Amino acid sequence: MIHTFFNYKVKIKDTPFETEAGVKYENTAAISFLDENKKEVAYIELGFINSEDVYKLIDEKKSINLDFCYIENFSLSDYRESRNMDKKSYIKIHQFSAFNTFFDSRIITDFSYVEFNDEYKNFENAHFLNGSVSFHSSRFHEGGINFSYTYFNDGDVDFSNTDFGSGEVNFKNAWFGTGHKNFQDTHFGDGNVLFVNTEFNKGDVTFVNTVFNSNRVSFKVARFGEGKVGFHFARFHCQELVFERTEFGDGKIDFRTTEFADAKVSFNRAVFGNGEKSFEAAQHKGGKITFRKSVWGDGNISFEQIEFDNTILYLDNADFGKGNLSFNKSRILELSLKSCHLDYYVDLRLSKCNSIDLSDTVARDIIDIKPYDFDLEIDTINFSGMRLIGRVYLDWLENDVKKLIYSQTNTSLREKAEQFRILKENFNSAGQYDDEDKAYIQFKRNESKAILHESLKRNKISVLWQYPAYAFKMLVFDKMGLYATSPIRVIFSNIVIYFFFAFLYTVIPYFTDSSLTSAQPDQSFWIKFWDAAYYTGITYFTVGYGDILPVGSIRYLADITAFTGVFMMSYFTVAFVRKILR
Repeated sequence: MIHTFFNYKVKIKDTPFETEAGVKYENTAAISFLDENKKEVAYIELGFINSEDVYKLIDEKKSINLDFCYIENFSLSDYRESRNMDKKSYIKIHQFSAFNTFFDSRIITDFSYVEFNDEYKNFENAHFLNGSVSFHSSRFHEGGINFSYTYFNDGDVDFSNTDFGSGEVNFKNAWFGTGHKNFQDTHFGDGNVLFVNTEFNKGDVTFVNTVFNSNRVSFKVARFGEGKVGFHFARFHCQELVFERTEFGDGKIDFRTTEFADAKVSFNRAVFGNGEKSFEAAQHKGGKITFRKSVWGDGNISFEQIEFDNTILYLDNADFGKGNLSFNKSRILELSLKSCHLDYYVDLRLSKCNSIDLSDTVARDIIDIKPYDFDLEIDTINFSGMRLIGRVYLDWLENDVKKLIYSQTNTSLREKAEQFRILKENFNSAGQYDDEDKAYIQFKRNESKAILHESLKRNKISVLWQYPAYAFKMLVFDKMGLYATSPIRVIFSNIVIYFFFAFLYTVIPYFTDSSLTSAQPDQSFWIKFWDAAYYTGITYFTVGYGDILPVGSIRYLADITAFTGVFMMSYFTVAFVRKILR
């Protein structure tokens, strides 16, 4: 393919030309390709054929072989006009081949409303040197079509409303100049569609309302220049769709309401420019769509209202640049944003999603998960390893945070504890102190369980002391005060402990040689209980009037009572001050 030239000039020589296949032409077309300094950079000689001679072959319904030819101003519109045919009447062309053919036109090379027969059609390495190119409403039927290494210098290329039939459509390594590449309403049949390594250059590329019915559609390593890339209403009814390492330009990338059917879709390592990217209301019946290690440039990214109810959407290790990212009102089976850098606003208010993976992400701005005008049906969110520099907007009750984390089946107790710790710090920075306390309680509970299980795993003998230690922490730190987050719980615990000691002081003298002595004579059990309650109070709160004295072994219980009282009052003070200071 020759495309590194600034200008060219053509000279028709009277010398005959013979192709490698033995086809002879009366004249030779000598084409010189020049750089900006008018220096020749390439030279080629081809057989020269007149457009009218091709028209006669069409009239005679003969096969048309233009391999290694140069042809000027080929136009089927001119052909119809010269034959007084209707402007939209189809023209049948038989056994067409234009391998290494150079088309040249002042205005347009026109193949519109052409109907190729069922044989294989070949435009491989064809060059459209000047003027726009139109295959509008053409029909290729069976057998396939080869546009690989084809050079469209002008860039205004029209394949709109074309029916490519059931054969393979190959644009591999094709090169388009600046202009509008129009594939709107085009129908690709059962054969593979290959735009591998295709250079689209500047200008809009339109695949609006295009239908792909083949097994495999590949835009792998294709490069789109500046201009809008539109797949709006496109229907990919194929088994595999590949956009791996595709480079999109800075124009708007439009996949709105695109139907991906049940295709296996890959945008891995795709590079998007700085324009808006929209997959709004796209549909996929089920399977996987992957954007791993994709680079999204600047500009907003919309996955809003997508219908991926049975689809796993992978965006792992993606770089979202400086744009906002939105999944608002979308329905996705599973969404993975693992190891992403989320530097700008992310809207994760999905209508329905079984699982969202935010593990190992770096979040520098707002991640919005808090319901607003509709309910969120999100079962699980994984925050493991998140570096939260920004803030997560969510509510403990409305988002049912406990369910989001406890429903995880693939995370350890240590990882669950870490997630609650992250959310605890997040709630603190957001001023959601009640939610902070709830997250802190779950963090400590999971941390305690993790320590217990990890210790037993390292040393099974440690069960002798680990279980008692765990039980003590659960009773004193958790049940009695919810890790100093609930002054009311501490007060209630104090009351229970107070009457427990009073009961002990009442019943122990019945079984031991000990008693509480006072000026009161021996009385009934309940009178003794209230005396014991009084003594418990002055000991528990370290008042110590001395009007009632413990005698015998019960004195040691008095020491325990005093220590417990001091401890519980300190516990209450911590919990109360913690609430007040915030």
